[in-house]
Amino acid sequence: MSDAISMMIWSYIFTLTIAIIVVAVYGMATRPNLVKKLILLSIMSDTASLLAVLIGMRKGMVKPPVFPGVTYTEHAPVTQKALEAFALSAVDPIPQVLVVTAIVIGLAVLVFLGYVVLLLYQKYGTLDARLLEKKLRGEI
Repeated sequence: MSDAISMMIWSYIFTLTIAIIVVAVYGMATRPNLVKKLILLSIMSDTASLLAVLIGMRKGMVKPPVFPGVTYTEHAPVTQKALEAFALSAVDPIPQVLVVTAIVIGLAVLVFLGYVVLLLYQKYGTLDARLLEKKLRGEI
């Protein structure tokens, strides 16, 4: 019974995460305001990072990927059985590293795009992508 409930919760979390990404993409495609597009891009980026972390999780995994009893200076010899038990219970560190990298890169991109939006507003006086396109073409 517990496995069925756990599976339903994970399915709900994955479905909700993917739904948030879909709504963010839809909002970026339909909203003409550039600031709203930036906010939706940030939401989509953070949700994609959450999805990567969720993919890296496995059932019953609560331990960090650090072998217990091992320090930088000294440690006891590691047995094969202890290593296999650790491998089955440790969280995969690769998605975590990728998420940290994605967060840093995403922040840099958002800051850059925010500055571009600020410059566009200062030069053309609008944040509406439709009006901005018309001004760039010389129609207004």
